Parts: sequence; C-alpha cells; structure tokens
Amino acid sequence: MNARAQRFAPRSASDIAALIGAFPLAWVVSPGGGPGASTLLPLLAETDETGRTVALFGHFARSTAQVAVLEADPRAQILFLGPNGYVSPRLVSKAGWAPTWNYAAVRFETEVRFHPEETEAAVWRLAQALESDHRPPWVPSRMGDRLKQLLPRIVAFRARVIEAHAVFKLGQDETDAVFEEIVEGLQDHPLAELMRAQADRGPPAPRPARPR
Repeated sequence: MNARAQRFAPRSASDIAALIGAFPLAWVVSPGGGPGASTLLPLLAETDETGRTVALFGHFARSTAQVAVLEADPRAQILFLGPNGYVSPRLVSKAGWAPTWNYAAVRFETEVRFHPEETEAAVWRLAQALESDHRPPWVPSRMGDRLKQLLPRIVAFRARVIEAHAVFKLGQDETDAVFEEIVEGLQDHPLAELMRAQADRGPPAPRPARPR
C-alpha cells in the first residue's frame, strides 16, 4: 500500500461493512461495457470473524439484462459511495487553502454466483436491514399472496470478494485547526460525522467564549 492509500485507508475492516450498512446502494458493473453491463442494487455485506467483508448479498430481477451477462462471465466490480461533499475554502481560515472533495468509497472485485434457493431469504434479510430503524419494522409477509407471485421473478446472488479497495478521504491530511473548521462548517452533514469517527485526533479543543 502506497503512502497516499495508507493515509486514506479506513481505520478498520469493519468500517467498510458499516459504510455498506449505512449506504447499501451499489453499482454492480460487468467488464466490457455494453447493454446489461451495470445495475444499481441495494446489497448486504457478509463479514468474517474479523469484520472483513467477504461477500455481498442481494437479488436481481430475473428480467434484468445483466443476469445473463453474469451467468456467462461472473466477474463484476461492485461500487459503493458513502458520505461525500464539496469542502469550500469559505469554511477554512487558512490563507491559500484550496477547495477539495471529501468522500468515503469502496470498490470490490468480485465473482458473482446465483443462489435461487436463497431468494426468499434475500428478500427477508434486505427488509430486516433496511427496516432496522423503524418501529415496528415492515416485514415481507405483509405483502400476502404478492410475495409468492414476486419470488419467481427475482433471484438471489452472492458476490464473493476477491479484492477490496477502500478510500476514506476525510481530512486526514489537514492540520487539526483546519480539520475542526471543516467539521464545524459541515454542521450535521453525514460527512462531518464520518470525518469525526475516522479521525485519530482526540476530542475537539474547547472554543473560547465569545465576548458579549
């Protein structure tokens, strides 16, 4: 890993799974381009005992052109984009500071296999993940007979991870003072939350009281 990659690496393998859990919509991209080469899908991270993402799980509509593409060639890149945003020099008091774009993203090189026997489980697992913040959560059984009609039209798949490339460019190269200005300026943007979570800087220094 080169110095730049090391600087912008996530702090732990489990941070990648957490990013996928919070931002599950991904591009599944087959090599070669052309019709049926890419599809946007919400996916689940499957991890090992260390928290490393070893597979991505989801389902395709059988009518999607990429299903046939992946049956012929199972290779695929899967791309996730987490919190991101433009960082304006207006947020920073340092003279000559240039604008930048902070982001967290992961690219997986994978091998995709279809698992029709897990299709119903895929529906239930995805619903459970996406409904986790709702009380009471919605469950697929509430669809009634429509669930039985839907299942033959979709197919579960698992993308085994061959390589993972994560870039969490979150202000690691900024001075403490500039970093704090950026986080404060972003306010409640999810990017600010992730910057703080990934930073190894300790708590922010107390700000002096302003004169009244």
